[in-house]
Amino acid sequence: MRKMRRQSPKAMAATNGSVESADTHDDVSERIRATLAAAIGEGALKPGTKILEEAIAEHFGVSRTVVRGALGVLESDHLLERKRNRGTFVAEPSVEQAKSLFEARRKIERLLLELVIARVTPEQLDALQKLTDEEEHIHHHGDEKSKTVLSGKFHIVLAEMAGNPVLTEVLAKIVARLSLVMSLYEEDRKDDCGADHHRMIVAALQAKDLAKAQQLMDHHLADIEGRVRLTEGQGDRHTFLAVLESFS
Repeated sequence: MRKMRRQSPKAMAATNGSVESADTHDDVSERIRATLAAAIGEGALKPGTKILEEAIAEHFGVSRTVVRGALGVLESDHLLERKRNRGTFVAEPSVEQAKSLFEARRKIERLLLELVIARVTPEQLDALQKLTDEEEHIHHHGDEKSKTVLSGKFHIVLAEMAGNPVLTEVLAKIVARLSLVMSLYEEDRKDDCGADHHRMIVAALQAKDLAKAQQLMDHHLADIEGRVRLTEGQGDRHTFLAVLESFS
């Protein structure tokens, strides 16, 4: 029987060090991914913005290989797109992609409400009610960034209450991609963050009225979709205006 050779303490330390290094790189890669995703979702990085790999690597103190790992995940989530011989850019969803995203969101949110009605607890509904109260406060005292972030949070928290992590993950990715759609195609900007709609949806859930909750959600999402003009020219216009704002 062949004997197993024992590793020397030095060899074991080297092996452990490489594993720890890989784990550290994974942690930093996730931080890079989360940072860029948040910046995109909140509109700080606009569609068409070039991603500067060298600047990211320097900021996080890692190699460009680690950076590219994080960018690859964002590409797979369709938040970034790589252009041959040009680099990586924040994605610019097409009109057809935007329509598909809106349609998918409507279907998923209706299904999530079914699950929420069946599974939500009174304590969870109380927490959701408090979130709408916070939205109301932000509406009167917060900035546009805060309104956008909190409005999106309502839908994700509601999805989590459905108790299906897969559907929650799908919705979160759709909402993230729709932030790019709004940046490109939004025409009718409103100063409300949907707090009134959200409050009515919570009331319907508290009453266990699924049909009413779905009707209210449909109306709420239609209101959001009604703010955009889905034409290629509208996307080009927003991109051009972004350039003018940067240089003037």
